[in-house]
Formats: sequence, structure tokens, C-alpha cells
Amino acid sequence: MTQAKLAPNLPGWMQEHANRYIASGGTDGHMYKMTQPGRPEMTVASLLLTTTGRKSGEKFIFPLFYGMTGDSYIVVASKGGAPEDPGWYKNILANPEVEIQAGTTKTTARARTATGEERARLWEKSLEFWPPYADYAKKTDREIPVVVLDPVH
Repeated sequence: MTQAKLAPNLPGWMQEHANRYIASGGTDGHMYKMTQPGRPEMTVASLLLTTTGRKSGEKFIFPLFYGMTGDSYIVVASKGGAPEDPGWYKNILANPEVEIQAGTTKTTARARTATGEERARLWEKSLEFWPPYADYAKKTDREIPVVVLDPVH
């Protein structure tokens, strides 16, 4: 992968998780155990998404939970239900060429925002791997983007 650095302003738990993932080459951190208040412990698959900064042109790494549809990855630009889209999503709108590390597997991909029926179907699929997305959607007026990362072969 191209030389990249951890995205700035990530919450502490995400920094710790991403650093562990990177340091282990993906053997530690791919399956992430998470406990949120009022919910049972969940184990969710996570990947490292590397985007190109829309302003800086630098490569930034973001740890994200994901699912699969065929051989493509699904990630959700929820930002916990914040009113604005996350930085990584703004980056892929400007440059959809990304790098992914899922476990020890690294690949390049092209990001696209799902729309219409595909978005509705993938949103439901995303609720299977991370049910809190439903709560995040209630906290914001924006439609939370569902992003498909199609591997480039």
C-alpha cells in the first residue's frame, strides 16, 4: 500500500484499534469486539480504508466496520449520526480510488455511493453487521450514505 497515516481527529478507541491492526499486519483487529452502553457485546468485522485527502492530497487511513455484497465491501458513512458526512466520505467523493485492508488481505477498490433499491437493500444488510446504524439514522436529518467498495481487478 501507498505510504499513509492514520486520519487526524479519530476518537481514542479508533486510534488504538487502527494502530493495533496496522502493527499486526491485520492479524489483530480484523474482528473487533465492541460493547456499547445498553447493548450486548458484539464482534464486527473491520477494515482499514485508505483515501486520498481532498484538500491535502495525502493518504489517510480510517478503520471502519464492514459487510460484503458479492466480492465488494460495504461501509456506512454514519459518523455516529452526526449532521455532516465523515471526512473519509468527502474524500471518496473527490477521489473514489481507495485502498482496503481487510484482515491480512490488501486490495485497491473504487468507491461508489449506493442509491435507490440497492441502497435500501445494503442498508438492511449493514444493520445486520452493525445494528446501531438504525439509532444513528434517527439522530440525523441526512440520509446516511451506504458506500460500495468494488475491488479493481
